[in-house]
Amino acid sequence: MRYDAGEIITAMVTPFKENYEVDYEALEKLVNHLIDNGSDAILVAGTTGECPTLTHEEEWDILKFVIKVVNGRVKVVMGTGSNSTQTAIMTAKKAEELGADAILTVVPYYNKPNQRGMIAHFSAVAEAVKLPIILYNIPGRTGVNMLPATVAELAKKYSHIVAVKQSNSDLDLISEMQEVCPADFAIYSGDDSLTLPMLSLGAHGVISVASHVVGTDMKKMITEFKAGNNKAALEIHKKLFPIFKKLFMCPSPSPVKDLLAAKGIIKNVLRLPLVNMTDKEKEEFYTVAKQYA
Repeated sequence: MRYDAGEIITAMVTPFKENYEVDYEALEKLVNHLIDNGSDAILVAGTTGECPTLTHEEEWDILKFVIKVVNGRVKVVMGTGSNSTQTAIMTAKKAEELGADAILTVVPYYNKPNQRGMIAHFSAVAEAVKLPIILYNIPGRTGVNMLPATVAELAKKYSHIVAVKQSNSDLDLISEMQEVCPADFAIYSGDDSLTLPMLSLGAHGVISVASHVVGTDMKKMITEFKAGNNKAALEIHKKLFPIFKKLFMCPSPSPVKDLLAAKGIIKNVLRLPLVNMTDKEKEEFYTVAKQYA
């Protein structure tokens, strides 16, 4: 493998105080909780971290703080994507300067480039930094799908483009990637509920939301599968499947923040335009989530 960020990369939420400032005390508690519960790497300023509402200065301060708290125990990945190529380059360079171990950079959203545009965009980012790069394909948010041939072209062209986070339920695309991408290129599931199916097609791991609360079980599921204990892995998947789905019954990270607050790790504060779950939604959510609170 070109670069191993681990099997479970947690797309970490950003804790806020009641006044909507970043809550660094809670952030330290959360980082240690994730490390103690199966995370091999922590992704800072991803979508789950409410990056659209963070200023660049906040993102960089969070990154510096997390690197200090982690103190080498796990990898720290920075979300640096943008639908502006120049902004994506600027944030990637800053992540490299501040000591991130790798970056995650998303297919440009809203302006919906074609495949040639994606290749040009990611090539420009790759030529600006030496950090390991994880591509992020999430057509449900970007409005356009990055094809396996595009991923393969980028992975062959740049040895530090090391992985892809694939948030697309069409599993045939994983088989296609396995056919055309270099053998040492890593594929990560971008959806918790698809982790085991994608592992069966050769994926390396998951960039996860559910690992905030069931990371240890997810780690065991992956370990069992890779040891050839498919039945044991399937039993864990079946046990976790309900919480995988409930964590996305409302716009993420609203459900997982509510659950982390119930566990006393963070405060249940979101920045607009995201809002907390209603009482009715909470009642439905905790029919499943109560065992994890």
